[in-house]
Amino acid sequence: MLVHQILNSKGDDSVVTVAPDTLISSVLEVLAEKRIGGVVVSSDGATVVGILSERDVVRALAQRGAACLSESASQMMTPNPSCCARSDSADGVLLRMTEGRFRHMPVTEGDQLVGIVTIGDVVKARMDELSMEKTALEGMIMGH
Repeated sequence: MLVHQILNSKGDDSVVTVAPDTLISSVLEVLAEKRIGGVVVSSDGATVVGILSERDVVRALAQRGAACLSESASQMMTPNPSCCARSDSADGVLLRMTEGRFRHMPVTEGDQLVGIVTIGDVVKARMDELSMEKTALEGMIMGH
């Protein structure tokens, strides 16, 4: 399975972005409102400069306390995050996420943001694929 197939199955190709100067308190409002675990940091909504996840905020809160809520996204984000292309394999993306211990990966074409996949998206796609394979094998065994 390829990343573009995962994006197609999601149905919603919009990516939530925040500007680098967005306050962390505002980022948290976006995460809660959209029920998502991370945002892409972008000056123009199309170029990826970083990624910021709820995990990043939790770590900052543990280290610096509530004062970090008045920091900007650019101060807390992971700059130059690992990105993938629509043509990348889901297995390759899953491996990179697992090895890098992150859950969100922007999808880019050239330097333009075209989507985002989460580890949950990739696992769901893989589970769907395995289910179809199982059904096909059962059909072959039963002679259908």
